[in-house]
Amino acid sequence: MSNLRIFAMNHKKISSLHINNMCSSKIRASLKRLRLHVLLGRNYSSLPGLIGNDIKSLHSIINPPIAKIRNIGIMAHIDAGKTTTTERILYYSGYTRSLGDVDDGDTVTDFMTQERERGITIQSAAVTFDWKGYRINLIDTPGHVDFTLEVERCLRVLDGAVAVFDASAGVEAQTLTVWRQADKHKIPRICFLNKMDKIGASFNYAVESIREKLKAKPLLLQLPIGEGKTFKGVVDVVSKEKLLWNPNSDDGKDFERKPLLEMSDPELLKEITEARNALIEQVADLDDEFADLVLGEFSENFDLLPAEKLQTAVHRVTLAQTAVPVLCGSALKNKGVQPLLDAITMYLPSPEERNYEFLERISRLLLPFADQHVEIPSLTAGNIALTVGLKHTATGDTIVSSKSSALAACRRAEREGEKKHRQNSEAERLLLAGVEIPEPVFFCTIEPPSMAKQPDLDHALKCLQREDPSLKVKLDPDSGQTILCGMGELHIEIIHDRIKREYGLETYLGPLQVAYRETILNSVRATDTLDRTLGDRRHLVTVELEAKSLETSSLLPVIEYAASVAEDLSRASREAIENGLHSACLQGPLLGFPIQDVAITLHSLVIHPGTSTTMISACVSRCLQKALKKADKQILEPLMNLEVTVTRDYLSPVLADLAQRRGNIQEIQTRQDNKVIIAFVPLAEIMGYSTVLRTLTSGSATFALELSNYQAMNPQDQSTLLSQRSGLS
Repeated sequence: MSNLRIFAMNHKKISSLHINNMCSSKIRASLKRLRLHVLLGRNYSSLPGLIGNDIKSLHSIINPPIAKIRNIGIMAHIDAGKTTTTERILYYSGYTRSLGDVDDGDTVTDFMTQERERGITIQSAAVTFDWKGYRINLIDTPGHVDFTLEVERCLRVLDGAVAVFDASAGVEAQTLTVWRQADKHKIPRICFLNKMDKIGASFNYAVESIREKLKAKPLLLQLPIGEGKTFKGVVDVVSKEKLLWNPNSDDGKDFERKPLLEMSDPELLKEITEARNALIEQVADLDDEFADLVLGEFSENFDLLPAEKLQTAVHRVTLAQTAVPVLCGSALKNKGVQPLLDAITMYLPSPEERNYEFLERISRLLLPFADQHVEIPSLTAGNIALTVGLKHTATGDTIVSSKSSALAACRRAEREGEKKHRQNSEAERLLLAGVEIPEPVFFCTIEPPSMAKQPDLDHALKCLQREDPSLKVKLDPDSGQTILCGMGELHIEIIHDRIKREYGLETYLGPLQVAYRETILNSVRATDTLDRTLGDRRHLVTVELEAKSLETSSLLPVIEYAASVAEDLSRASREAIENGLHSACLQGPLLGFPIQDVAITLHSLVIHPGTSTTMISACVSRCLQKALKKADKQILEPLMNLEVTVTRDYLSPVLADLAQRRGNIQEIQTRQDNKVIIAFVPLAEIMGYSTVLRTLTSGSATFALELSNYQAMNPQDQSTLLSQRSGLS
C-alpha cells in the first residue's frame, strides 16, 4: 500500500492538512454546521457507485483501481473563480443536485460562516466524487495571500492541480505564488482560462501571460468560440470537434459535440487544423516517443494521427512538467466544465505515476461521500481519507505504523532506486517534506472577557494553531499579555471571528501592529561570567564572543567557534550554547523584536566542572545581549510587493496615494483596458489600504499583497517609530 493521503476534517471540509486534528469544540461546531446544511436544503446525489438500483460492490466504491484515481487541487489568484469551478464540477459529476453560488453563500466547499459572508475561500475543502469511472479527490484552496499556507500543505499531498485563471487578467500576483509552490512540489498541472464570458476576456492575452510570466509552455487543447458576450462554446483541438452549450439550458448540462466540417465551418476548420498541427509539432519537440511516431507513420499527413495517440503524448508531457495543457470556459455560465473534467482524468497523473513507495496505517479511517462518512477497514494506494482522534500530530507529520516499518520501506525504496538506476534514491521521498511556514508580519494583543475565561482562550488558540501553523501565539514577558501573530489583517480578523463563533468567546483585540525586525551595523565584543552556587554545587561559566552584521539575509544567527573552543566542546555544551544564542536573538535591544542578519563567533569559553547546561545557556545568552546593546542598531521593516489593478480614470489618484505611503513604483503595466501598478510599499503604510482604495476608485480597483523582504528604515522614520513606542509622541 503506497501514497495514502490522510486528512482529519470537519463535515465535508478540511483544513487541507496532511494530518489535521479535531478538538472537541471543533467537533461540536462541525455538528452545528451539519444541521445548517440540512436547513439549507442542499440536494446531494446518491453515493458514488450507486446509480439508481444498480449497486456496485462495496470494494469497488471504497477501493477503485489505483489507475482510476485522481488526487487534484484547484489553485488560483483570489476571484479567479476557483470555488465556482469546483461547484460546477460537483454538480456535473452528480455529487450535488443543485448549483451552489459564491454570491448566494450556499457552496459546498465554502461552508465556514466567514467564507459565505465574504465570498472567499479561507480553509481548503476536500470532496470525493466519480466521473466516467474515475474516482476524483478534489481540494479547493484559498487564493488570498493571508492563507498561502493552506495552499502549501495541500499541494504537498496531491498528484496534480488545476490552475484557474481569469481570462481578462491572465497571470496575477497570487497566481505566481501558487505556481511557484506547485513547482516546488513538482506537481503536474493543467490550466483553465475561466471567465471567457467576461467583458475584456482575451484567450490570447491569457495564454501569452502564462508563457511570459510563468515561463511555462502552454499546449492549446481548446480554442474559444467567441469572447466576452459572444462566448458560446469551445473547439477541441485534439479531436477537431466543436462543443456548443444550449443558450436556453439553465444548468449547462445540455450541450452538443459536433465534428468540424468543410461545408459548415470552413474557416474554423482551417484555423483548428493549423492549431492541431502546431500542437503536434510542439508535443513532438518535448516527447521523443511521440516524435518517432509522428516522423514515422504520420509525417506526410498529421490529420491521420489518431486523437488517442496525441492525448497519450500530452499526458506524458504533462507528467514530465515540460508543458501545461490549456483549456477554457466560463464556470459561472456553465460552459466548458465537463471537458475540464475529461482533461483531469486524461492528462493528470494517477497516484501510481507519482511513485510514493511507502506504507501508512491508521486505526480508524473514514471515506467522505457527500454529507456521509463511511467507515472503512483499510485503504489502498492513492486514496484520500479522514481520520479522527490524533492528539499528538501536527501539520507536516508523516504517519507510519512503526519505526521498523518505516525503515523497511526505506530499504525497499533504496533497492528499487538501485534497480532503476535513479540518481535520486526513492528513500529521499519516504517522508513527505514538512511545510514551510511563513513568518507572521502582523501582531496584536488578545484578551478574554474575564480572567476566568483565560483557560478557554488558551484552549481555543491551541486548537487553531494546530489547524493553522501560520498562526503564532506567544506571551509577552513584560506585560503577561497573549500576543496573536498572523499573516495579515484579514487573517487575524478571521481568527478573532472564529474564536467567537466556534468557541463562544468574546475576546478583545489590541491595535494591530507591524512585526519589525532588528539588526546591528558593526562588530562588537563582550565578555560575561556567571558564578552561582546552588546547594553544594558551583556553576561557573566565563564566555567571550563577537557579534557582527551579515551582508546576506538570515533569520537565524550564523554561529561560529574559534578553533581553541571547538576542540574541547561536547555535544551537550554546543547545544546549550546555541540554545542560549537563539534565545538572546528573540528580543532585540531597541524594541524587543527578533534579531536577524547577525553572525556570532565564540572566542573563549571556560566551564567549571559540574556546571549545568542551563547555566551555560544563560551565560551565553546574557553575554550576547550585552554585546547587542553596545552595537549600532537598526530597525528592519517588512516591505510588501503590491500589485494594484485599476482603470485608467483612477490611475493618478492611486499613484498619488501610494507616494504618500512611501511607495516605490517599479512599473505600470497595461492589461486590457486596465493599468497594473507594481510597487514596493512598507507594510506599516498599507494597513487599512483596502478601504482607502475602494473610496479612491469607487470600488473598481483590486490589489494583491505579498511579503517581499525586510529592509532598513531610514533614520528619520526609525526615530519617529522609536519615539512613538517610547510614548514621546
